Amino acid sequence: MLMCRRWLVCSLKGQYRSLSFSASRRSVMPAWVIDKYGKNEVLRFTKNAALPIIHYPNEVIVKVHAAGLNPIDISMRGGYGAATMAMKRDPLNMNQSGSEFPLILGRDVSGEIMECGLDVNYFKPGDQVWAAIPPWKQGSLAEFVVLSANEVSHKPKSLRHVEAASIPYVAATAWSVIVNTGGLNKDNGSKKRVLILGGSGGVGTLAIQMVKAWGAHVTVTCSQNAERLVRDLGADDVVDYTAGPVEKQLQTLQKFDLILDNIGGETEKWALDLLKPWNGAKYVTLVTPFLHNTDRLGLADGMMQSGVTIGCKVLKHLRKGVHYRWGFFAPSGPTLDEISEMVDAGKSSR
Repeated sequence: MLMCRRWLVCSLKGQYRSLSFSASRRSVMPAWVIDKYGKNEVLRFTKNAALPIIHYPNEVIVKVHAAGLNPIDISMRGGYGAATMAMKRDPLNMNQSGSEFPLILGRDVSGEIMECGLDVNYFKPGDQVWAAIPPWKQGSLAEFVVLSANEVSHKPKSLRHVEAASIPYVAATAWSVIVNTGGLNKDNGSKKRVLILGGSGGVGTLAIQMVKAWGAHVTVTCSQNAERLVRDLGADDVVDYTAGPVEKQLQTLQKFDLILDNIGGETEKWALDLLKPWNGAKYVTLVTPFLHNTDRLGLADGMMQSGVTIGCKVLKHLRKGVHYRWGFFAPSGPTLDEISEMVDAGKSSR
């Protein structure tokens, strides 16, 4: 069974509606919101948040039964990524600055379909679903949330809502990094050597289980306290970063086909030397300066700075026969369909 360690999952269960959502529509709902960026004190509970409505025919409204918070929510509360998120919400820059407020956080949701747009055929009211909510959309710390149907998936049958809400965002991130960017999947993963730097967090624990299910050999770095956890999830080799320089310990092992870096910083200076050269091996890091650059320099200059940075690094390492990549979260209902199958398959075999 896929398992995940997370910061917080909260239950927002309520009674099922006997009437259709449209027929019983209200104009407001309860939610946790922020009206400006800052620390915990900017969080505010209200019973008068605007109730979401369907704007496009491919959208659905989900009644939230459980919501999950991720580190990205904590960062967004302080304004991290605000410039990029504003562009995603308003590509033509037609709205005034601050139009995202009141902002609802929460990137994970598990709940029930209440209403479907005219073009939605895969879901119907009453379906039990889960989703990873894109950071530029209103989040799940509310009674209802509106999403595109292609961002939603049927919830694993083997999980309760509060369990399901601990998985989607980190699972979608792990899948995006490993499959979309890293090029590893269930068809080519057998016997590949994968190194996960910082494997005891949310993305790391999901990544271990995914690549292990595909037949890969998995090496993980973590603290001694987390060794039992990652081994139980399928890690073959575990390197304790508190037992000495981790790079020296890893240099004694065979080289890798894929490295997933959840740590960043100094690891870039030595991690790519652990890849198999001239063999298509890739290093993918989730710790990138992209959002920091756009926050600091503005959208255009920040994107240009990021392009120069990654371009230089790609060329530098390509000359050594290895590939350098940045990895990002990507919302995807079909991805969560795959994860749901893995969760239910693991549950039935235990």
